[in-house]
Amino acid sequence: ELFGAEAGSYTGSNKNRIGKFEYANHGTLFLDEIGDMNFELQAKLLRGIEEQQFTRIGSNKPINVNVRIVSATNQNLLHLIKAGKFREDLYYRLNTIPIKIPTLRERKDEIMQIANSSLENICEKYGFEKKRFSNKAKESLLRYEWPGNIRELISVVERAAILSEGNEISEEDLFLE
Repeated sequence: ELFGAEAGSYTGSNKNRIGKFEYANHGTLFLDEIGDMNFELQAKLLRGIEEQQFTRIGSNKPINVNVRIVSATNQNLLHLIKAGKFREDLYYRLNTIPIKIPTLRERKDEIMQIANSSLENICEKYGFEKKRFSNKAKESLLRYEWPGNIRELISVVERAAILSEGNEISEEDLFLE
């Protein structure tokens, strides 16, 4: 997926397949959840970043690229390095300009803005009439710890919008524990 493959390099492949690295040439490649990448692929990624080239599966011809890498993770990469699960050299290669985004529970003032915006988008997506949160639902949203951060908040809002009856989402509609 990252580096692509030549036709015939694996069963069922009948044409060349461009990988993410090649597709992002002269642009930006976003690697989400970099902390979950297996150790072998980390080595290939590091080589591709450092050499600005890679080789498709089933080929011997290197392809040169100019790619800016942006990566994200919710894991502590330094802990993964100590546990032998993340390459230290890759960490330092990717850690050029680190940006730490606080968890949602550290940004309580943004919860209702995100929830309201998500609710508006979800109502539009499903063709619902405009809905709003009750005061108790708002209090519940603000009180909850959000271990899954924004993805969890959006999921909770979507479920509540689908399951709620009428135009007001109640605290019970949120199904928060």
